[in-house]
Amino acid sequence: MRDPTTAPWLQLTLEAIDHAPEQLEDALLQAGALAVTLEDASDQPVLEPAPGETPLWAHTRVTGLFDAQTDIEVIKGQLRCFLHASPLPECRLTALEERDWVRAWMDHFHPMRFGQRLWICPTGQTPPNPQAINVRLDPGLAFGTGTHPTTALCLEWLDGADLSGKTMLDYGCGSGILAIAAAKLGARRVWAVDIDSQALLASDDNAAENEVEDRIELTSPAGLPEALRVDILLANILAGVLVRLAPVFGQWVKPGGWLVLSGILESHADTVRTAFNGDFTFGPDRQREDWVLLAGIRRGTVG
Repeated sequence: MRDPTTAPWLQLTLEAIDHAPEQLEDALLQAGALAVTLEDASDQPVLEPAPGETPLWAHTRVTGLFDAQTDIEVIKGQLRCFLHASPLPECRLTALEERDWVRAWMDHFHPMRFGQRLWICPTGQTPPNPQAINVRLDPGLAFGTGTHPTTALCLEWLDGADLSGKTMLDYGCGSGILAIAAAKLGARRVWAVDIDSQALLASDDNAAENEVEDRIELTSPAGLPEALRVDILLANILAGVLVRLAPVFGQWVKPGGWLVLSGILESHADTVRTAFNGDFTFGPDRQREDWVLLAGIRRGTVG
């Protein structure tokens, strides 16, 4: 079996002009795409939309990744059929040269400090401060290495919190970076949740690399205990999903516990805060670039 990190690939990019991005995404997957990404036409920072979630941009590019041996003309025919479109929406085909893409990415991925104690370090590099809290993590298929402002905001919040003996729910765990950081900062037990099985596999590998797998419970949302109550609920996902999940998030956080929400554009912060104001009292916003983190305490009597 060949090494997927050095295999040549073809990228077929469609412009979402006459079709919804979700339609193009579904069509590419049905046509056999190995992965699909959505991005803004202006190349702004992106987070992966949840199923059914509308991306943030007015003009979206949707790109499918295919094996280099794929007959793209056959793929185009399938897409025309799936989309009931003739001609096909504006598209562009590009080839990715044969190289180790993960290694090339890692050439630009260096140890980063968040707050006072916490570092994220690639596994092949020596931590700048061996006595610090060092999370060993390499870039991979799942989102989350600390480079995006929303992840950085969450890591800085965790570094400044007292997590000793606490329980936490990381909703939308991606690479597991936040769950692992919480465990290494002293959390007693962390539930790491994601709808993407690839994310759960990546989180499992990363937890084992950091020797905290015994304190991290990986699951889909459906696998969470019915009576779950945690000291901290952290969710780094898009604003629309946060608003939709507000009622259940309120049930999962203990009175006096913390709700930490990121993945929120500054323009959406008021909408998200309003959705949770019935159960939580929020402190000042934290911001990096155009992204905001909201942190609030669950009202109610501590039992």
